Amino acid sequence: QKQLVESGGGLVQPGGSLRLSCRASGFNSDSYAIGWFRQAPGKEREGISCIGLSDSSTYYADSVKGRFTISRDNAKKTVYLQMNNLKSEDTAVYYCGAPREAIASLQTLCINGFGSGYWGQGTQVTVSS
Repeated sequence: QKQLVESGGGLVQPGGSLRLSCRASGFNSDSYAIGWFRQAPGKEREGISCIGLSDSSTYYADSVKGRFTISRDNAKKTVYLQMNNLKSEDTAVYYCGAPREAIASLQTLCINGFGSGYWGQGTQVTVSS
């Protein structure tokens, strides 16, 4: 079964850090751009960071720029999201996604999402004191 599996979420205090992982299962993720998206209760899904086929090509939304770092280890079929200086407004369910369709750019992928591809089941991140 082809799928993405997220892990690493949890409860953290403001200012703390978490590292999320997105592991591909059943397919070779080396050839896919990967995006991290999040959705808070009552809010629309937000694309926060996307990565191309290597660490040299990345995109960050303004809301996380300077605090979050996306990276990938193709040998492990895993994309990571290192989240530092977490804020209460970062509380959300975090999803990773891999489009099977061609994308115009990483920015487009993050802003618009995609129609055909793979999604993970999500991992909850709660930032609270």
